[in-house]
Amino acid sequence: MDLRFSVAPMMDWTDRHCRVVHRLMSRRARLYSEMVTAQAVIRGDRERLIGFDAVEHPVALQLGGNDPALLAQAARIGADFGYDEINLNCGCPSDRVQGGAFGACLMKEPALVGDCVAAMKAAVAIPVTVKCRTGVDEQDPEAALDALTASVRAAGVDALIVHARKAWLQGLSPKENREVPPLDYERAYRLKAANPGLIVALNGGIRAPDEWLPHLERLDGVMIGREAYQNPEILLAVDPLLHGEAPPVSDAFAMLEALEPFIAAHLERGGRLHAFTRHLVGLFPGRRGSRLFRRHLAEHCVAAGAGLADLRAAIAHVERERPVIAAA
Repeated sequence: MDLRFSVAPMMDWTDRHCRVVHRLMSRRARLYSEMVTAQAVIRGDRERLIGFDAVEHPVALQLGGNDPALLAQAARIGADFGYDEINLNCGCPSDRVQGGAFGACLMKEPALVGDCVAAMKAAVAIPVTVKCRTGVDEQDPEAALDALTASVRAAGVDALIVHARKAWLQGLSPKENREVPPLDYERAYRLKAANPGLIVALNGGIRAPDEWLPHLERLDGVMIGREAYQNPEILLAVDPLLHGEAPPVSDAFAMLEALEPFIAAHLERGGRLHAFTRHLVGLFPGRRGSRLFRRHLAEHCVAAGAGLADLRAAIAHVERERPVIAAA
């Protein structure tokens, strides 16, 4: 499996509409769903929770949970939906996740994580991967990550995505857990060196394209989170830089043109324009008119009756030819 570049699963951000936006700027980037609990997949409205458009491939479903049987059942459902990969969340530190004893809590239960991976591997033919931290709380990152890796490797895991910092289950918010614990890229490098046959991708603090290649000299992939969401135009660099291929569109303006049929179909189904436009506020950094673009999105594209004409009016504020230092 190709994990050279992926966009991280992010709650409330990487929904199916966001993933279409991202896919239109890179054919090659691997996209991830928001985390969905195994129980929700089994018992909930599956089309609403895990439905996706075929254009999104390659796309992975991230599951949350700690029950091997339930995770296997949910993984099978995800595979039947057409996902290309099932990923187990072992890194989220939110209170809700801690209350369910999964996410980052599973760093303390490497044997259980191995059981979960083994059950999912037995249930599906597609790759099963794990996204984890280097440890939690007072754990030694060397011992904690090695123990988890040994367990999931024995279970047949296809890849490990390491958010290269610890998580603190008490005292830090989820936002602070993405920023306060120090990054330790060397820990991920050591893990790969000790496990040369395992696909290891790196997550955490990675931003501009000039940061990607140095990591790829020592690891199999990079996963970008907030930067890909808040400045989505960086995805235009993925295919040329990492695959030697032209991007699917020339710029953000062309992406928005390509996006229109997806928006139109969504509106015809009774959806709202805002479902797409809330993912567009990071476009056009440094271009004259970008501030007016964002304002127009906020003021005119959130109403129940907003349509493509409102989006086009927002885009008309942005100067196409000449980027400037400060947005107007």
